[in-house]
Amino acid sequence: MLLRGKAHKFGDDINTDYIISGKYKFKTLDMNELAKHVMEDLDPHFYSKITPGDILEAGKNFGCGSSREQAPLAIKFSKISCVLASSFARIFYRNAINTGLPVIECDTTGIESGDELKIELEKGVVINITKNETIIAQPLPSFMIKILNDGGVVKHFQRYSDLKFNV
Repeated sequence: MLLRGKAHKFGDDINTDYIISGKYKFKTLDMNELAKHVMEDLDPHFYSKITPGDILEAGKNFGCGSSREQAPLAIKFSKISCVLASSFARIFYRNAINTGLPVIECDTTGIESGDELKIELEKGVVINITKNETIIAQPLPSFMIKILNDGGVVKHFQRYSDLKFNV
C-alpha cells in the first residue's frame, strides 16, 4: 500500500473532540457531512485545504479522549489517506485500523505543513519528498494491511468468513 499526499500538521494531544466536535457527532451519522467539520475547532478552514490523498500529521497522543469511531471515520471520509503521529491513543489506533484508516507511528518532528510525503505502509517508510528525507517507522503487520486493503474490519470479515453483517 503506497500513499502520497501533502502533510497537514497539528500538535500533541489532539483529542477526538478536536477531530470531530461533539456539536456535530451527535446530530448525524452521515460521515460525508461529519467530514466537512474535521479539525474545525483547531483550523476552521481545514476541510477546504484538503486534497484527496493528503496526510494528517501530529505529535504525541493523537486521538486521546472518547473512543467513538466517528473520529477516524470523519478523517477517512474527508479524503485524508493516512494519519502520522509520534504516538496514538490505543483506542483511536484500533478504531482507525478497524474502520480502514491507515495510521503510522513515527518521528514527525521534521515534517511541516505542506511537505509532500510518500508512505510505504508495508515497509514502514515515510519519505519526505520536499526535504529529501526518509523516516523509518514500524511497518504494519500483514494482517492489518489486509484489513486496511479490505476497507476495514467489517468488510474484511465479510470477505474472509461465513459471518454476515447488515451494514
